[in-house]
Amino acid sequence: MRCPFCGAADTQVIDSRVSEEGDLIRRRRRCAACDKRFSTVEAADLRLPVVVKGNGQRQDFDRDKLRTAFARALHKRPVSAEQLDAAVARVVQQALATGEREIPSRTVGEWVMGELYRLDKVAYVRFASVYRSFKDVDDFRRAIDDL
Repeated sequence: MRCPFCGAADTQVIDSRVSEEGDLIRRRRRCAACDKRFSTVEAADLRLPVVVKGNGQRQDFDRDKLRTAFARALHKRPVSAEQLDAAVARVVQQALATGEREIPSRTVGEWVMGELYRLDKVAYVRFASVYRSFKDVDDFRRAIDDL
Protein backbone atom coordinates (compact mmCIF):
# COMPACT_ATOMS: atom_id res chain seq x y z
CA MET A 1 0.00 0.00 0.00
CA ARG A 2 1.41 3.36 -1.02
CA CYS A 3 1.66 6.19 1.48
CA PRO A 4 -1.00 8.83 0.72
CA PHE A 5 1.39 11.58 1.92
CA CYS A 6 4.69 10.88 0.15
CA GLY A 7 3.81 8.04 -2.25
CA ALA A 8 6.39 5.63 -0.87
CA ALA A 9 5.54 1.96 -1.39
CA ASP A 10 7.01 0.77 1.93
CA THR A 11 4.37 0.97 4.67
CA GLN A 12 4.04 -1.16 7.77
CA VAL A 13 0.89 -2.38 9.48
CA ILE A 14 0.98 -1.27 13.12
CA ASP A 15 -2.45 -2.48 14.26
CA SER A 16 -5.36 -4.46 12.80
CA ARG A 17 -8.91 -4.59 14.16
CA VAL A 18 -11.99 -6.42 13.00
CA SER A 19 -15.28 -4.48 12.96
CA GLU A 20 -18.09 -5.46 15.31
CA GLU A 21 -20.00 -7.04 12.42
CA GLY A 22 -16.88 -8.99 11.47
CA ASP A 23 -16.99 -8.01 7.79
CA LEU A 24 -14.30 -5.27 7.77
CA ILE A 25 -10.71 -5.00 8.94
CA ARG A 26 -9.30 -1.61 9.87
CA ARG A 27 -5.53 -1.42 9.59
CA ARG A 28 -3.37 1.32 11.09
CA ARG A 29 -0.25 1.86 8.97
CA ARG A 30 3.01 3.79 9.21
CA CYS A 31 5.08 4.98 6.29
CA ALA A 32 8.73 3.93 6.55
CA ALA A 33 9.86 6.94 4.47
CA CYS A 34 8.00 9.92 6.03
CA ASP A 35 6.92 8.27 9.32
CA LYS A 36 3.31 9.47 8.92
CA ARG A 37 0.42 7.27 10.00
CA PHE A 38 -2.82 6.50 8.19
CA SER A 39 -5.67 3.98 8.27
CA THR A 40 -7.01 1.63 5.63
CA VAL A 41 -10.15 -0.47 5.58
CA GLU A 42 -10.24 -3.93 4.06
CA ALA A 43 -13.46 -5.67 2.99
CA ALA A 44 -14.23 -8.74 0.92
CA ASP A 45 -15.12 -7.93 -2.67
CA LEU A 46 -17.95 -10.35 -3.33
CA ARG A 47 -19.50 -10.16 -6.75
CA LEU A 48 -22.92 -11.62 -7.22
CA PRO A 49 -23.44 -13.43 -10.51
CA VAL A 50 -25.41 -11.94 -13.39
CA VAL A 51 -28.89 -13.43 -13.78
CA VAL A 52 -29.70 -14.73 -17.27
CA LYS A 53 -33.43 -14.42 -17.99
CA GLY A 54 -35.39 -16.89 -20.10
CA ASN A 55 -35.21 -14.59 -23.12
CA GLY A 56 -31.42 -14.36 -22.86
CA GLN A 57 -31.40 -10.89 -21.31
CA ARG A 58 -28.82 -10.39 -18.57
CA GLN A 59 -29.42 -8.43 -15.36
CA ASP A 60 -27.38 -7.77 -12.26
CA PHE A 61 -28.44 -9.84 -9.27
CA ASP A 62 -30.74 -7.52 -7.32
CA ARG A 63 -31.31 -8.16 -3.61
CA ASP A 64 -34.13 -5.63 -3.51
CA LYS A 65 -35.96 -7.36 -6.35
CA LEU A 66 -35.49 -10.67 -4.56
CA ARG A 67 -36.83 -9.21 -1.31
CA THR A 68 -39.85 -7.78 -3.16
CA ALA A 69 -40.63 -11.21 -4.63
CA PHE A 70 -40.55 -12.74 -1.17
CA ALA A 71 -42.63 -9.92 0.30
CA ARG A 72 -45.33 -10.29 -2.37
CA ALA A 73 -45.66 -14.01 -1.80
CA LEU A 74 -45.65 -13.53 1.99
CA HIS A 75 -48.14 -10.64 2.00
CA LYS A 76 -50.39 -10.92 5.09
CA ARG A 77 -48.77 -14.18 6.14
CA PRO A 78 -47.43 -14.85 9.65
CA VAL A 79 -43.76 -14.53 8.74
CA SER A 80 -41.55 -11.99 10.51
CA ALA A 81 -39.29 -9.49 8.78
CA GLU A 82 -36.31 -11.30 10.33
CA GLN A 83 -37.39 -14.59 8.77
CA LEU A 84 -37.86 -12.86 5.41
CA ASP A 85 -34.42 -11.24 5.61
CA ALA A 86 -32.85 -14.57 6.56
CA ALA A 87 -34.47 -16.27 3.55
CA VAL A 88 -33.19 -13.54 1.23
CA ALA A 89 -29.72 -13.90 2.75
CA ARG A 90 -29.78 -17.66 2.16
CA VAL A 91 -30.67 -17.20 -1.51
CA VAL A 92 -27.90 -14.60 -1.91
CA GLN A 93 -25.48 -16.99 -0.22
CA GLN A 94 -26.50 -19.77 -2.62
CA ALA A 95 -25.83 -17.43 -5.54
CA LEU A 96 -22.38 -16.57 -4.18
CA ALA A 97 -21.63 -20.22 -3.40
CA THR A 98 -22.10 -21.27 -7.01
CA GLY A 99 -18.91 -19.45 -7.93
CA GLU A 100 -20.41 -18.83 -11.36
CA ARG A 101 -20.39 -15.50 -13.16
CA GLU A 102 -23.85 -16.11 -14.58
CA ILE A 103 -26.82 -18.10 -13.29
CA PRO A 104 -30.18 -18.77 -14.94
CA SER A 105 -33.20 -16.97 -13.50
CA ARG A 106 -34.89 -20.38 -13.26
CA THR A 107 -32.28 -21.43 -10.71
CA VAL A 108 -32.92 -18.34 -8.59
CA GLY A 109 -36.66 -19.01 -8.83
CA GLU A 110 -36.18 -22.57 -7.60
CA TRP A 111 -34.12 -21.33 -4.64
CA VAL A 112 -36.90 -18.85 -3.78
CA MET A 113 -39.51 -21.61 -4.00
CA GLY A 114 -37.42 -23.78 -1.68
CA GLU A 115 -37.20 -21.01 0.90
CA LEU A 116 -40.92 -20.24 0.64
CA TYR A 117 -41.73 -23.93 1.05
CA ARG A 118 -39.84 -23.88 4.36
CA LEU A 119 -41.35 -20.57 5.51
CA ASP A 120 -45.02 -20.75 4.55
CA LYS A 121 -46.91 -23.19 2.33
CA VAL A 122 -49.52 -20.61 1.25
CA ALA A 123 -46.78 -18.22 0.12
CA TYR A 124 -45.14 -21.13 -1.68
CA VAL A 125 -48.34 -21.86 -3.65
CA ARG A 126 -48.81 -18.14 -4.40
CA PHE A 127 -45.30 -17.84 -5.80
CA ALA A 128 -45.52 -21.17 -7.66
CA SER A 129 -48.78 -20.13 -9.33
CA VAL A 130 -47.09 -17.13 -10.94
CA TYR A 131 -43.66 -18.70 -11.39
CA ARG A 132 -44.99 -21.86 -13.04
CA SER A 133 -47.82 -20.04 -14.87
CA PHE A 134 -50.76 -22.02 -13.50
CA LYS A 135 -53.54 -22.12 -16.10
CA ASP A 136 -56.48 -23.45 -14.07
CA VAL A 137 -57.64 -24.83 -10.74
CA ASP A 138 -56.19 -28.26 -11.51
CA ASP A 139 -52.70 -26.77 -11.47
CA PHE A 140 -53.38 -25.45 -7.96
CA ARG A 141 -54.71 -28.83 -6.87
CA ARG A 142 -51.59 -30.58 -8.10
CA ALA A 143 -49.35 -28.08 -6.28
CA ILE A 144 -51.32 -28.51 -3.06
CA ASP A 145 -51.32 -32.30 -3.39
CA ASP A 146 -47.54 -32.16 -3.76
CA LEU A 147 -47.31 -30.43 -0.37
